[in-house]
Amino acid sequence: MYHYSEQMQIGNINLGEHPVLLAPMEDVTDIGFRLLCRKMGAAMVYSEFVSCDALTRMVKSTLQKLRLSNEERPAAIQIYGKDPSAMADAAQIVVEQAHPDVLDLNFGCPVKRVAGKGAGAGLLQNIPLMLEITKAVVDAVQIPVTVKTRLGWDHDHLIIKNLAEQLQDKGIAALTIHGRTRSQMYTGQADWSLIREVKNNPLIHIPIIGNGDIDSPEKAATAFQEYGTDAIMLGRASFGRPWIFKEITDRLYPDCPTSAEQAIESIYAPMSADWKLDVLKEQVRQSVQRIDEYRGILHIRRHLAATPLFKGISDFRQHRIAMLRAETVDELFNLMEQTRPLIRAKEQAIKEL
Repeated sequence: MYHYSEQMQIGNINLGEHPVLLAPMEDVTDIGFRLLCRKMGAAMVYSEFVSCDALTRMVKSTLQKLRLSNEERPAAIQIYGKDPSAMADAAQIVVEQAHPDVLDLNFGCPVKRVAGKGAGAGLLQNIPLMLEITKAVVDAVQIPVTVKTRLGWDHDHLIIKNLAEQLQDKGIAALTIHGRTRSQMYTGQADWSLIREVKNNPLIHIPIIGNGDIDSPEKAATAFQEYGTDAIMLGRASFGRPWIFKEITDRLYPDCPTSAEQAIESIYAPMSADWKLDVLKEQVRQSVQRIDEYRGILHIRRHLAATPLFKGISDFRQHRIAMLRAETVDELFNLMEQTRPLIRAKEQAIKEL
C-alpha cells in the first residue's frame, strides 16, 4: 500500500503524484520518441543534451534540437558546457527559441568527449565552477532551472549530499541524481541509498528525482516506497520499450490507467505483444517522417536491437540481423510482420507458466 504525498511541482509545473520522467539521451530523445513516451505515460520528457558552445555559435543542427511540440509538454531542454557566461547565453537562446517548461543543466554525462573536457560529469572535479555556472544560468532566465548529476567523480569522492545543498542554495528548482559515480560510467549497480540520504536531509526542500537501473514496475515502486524520491527518471530501459511508462504507471495507479492505447493506431489490445509490435512500427514511421527513409531507419535501429519484445525467441539471430540491415520501410515492416506469430507464441507461453 502506497502513501501518495502532494503532487510534485517544479516551479509552477505540476507533474502529478510520483511522476515518471524520460531522461535526456543523446541521439535518442528526439521529438518523435519524446512524444510517444509522453503518450505512454511519461510525466515529463527531456531533450537530447545540447552543447552551449554550439548554441552560442548558432549551429543549425544544434538549433534543430530545440524544437518542441505543444503535445509533448511539459518538456525540458538540457544544455551542457563549462563556461558560466556561455552557459548563461545558451540558456537565454534556449528560452527565446524553444520556450521550454524547464531548463536542465547536465553535470552528469560521463563520456570522455564531454567529461574529459571539463563539462558534464567533469564538473564534479570542479565544484566551484559548477556552482558558478548554476548561479549564472539561474540568474539569466525566468523559467525553472534544474540539475542532473551523479554521486561524485569516484567512490573516494561521494560528494552528493553536500553538493545537493550547494546547488539548492544557487536557486535550482529540482535535482536529478544518477546513483553512480562518473568512474562507474554505466556499469555496476546504481546506489540509491545516497539518493535517499539526500531526500531525507531536512535542509533539502526541492524535489529529488532518482535515476539509475529502473527497468521494471517493481523497481519503480521500490524507488518511491523505499527511497522516497519525488520522481524517478528512466533512460536506457526505454530503448525499444516506450510502453514501460504505461507498465509503471499502471502498476502505481491501477485505478487510473493511461490512455496509451490512443498513441498509435492498432486493432490489438493494449500491452499485448501485437500491440507492442505496432508501437515499434509507429516509432519507425515517426523517425522516417522526421528525417528521411534511410537515416530514419538507421536512427531507430538501436531500439529494434534493444527491445525486449524479440528476446527469448528461439533461432531469432538471423532474423534480427536482417531487420537491422533493412534499408526501406517496406522491407523492415515485412520482416517485423513475420515476427507476429513468434511474439504471440512467446506471449502465450509466458501466460501458461
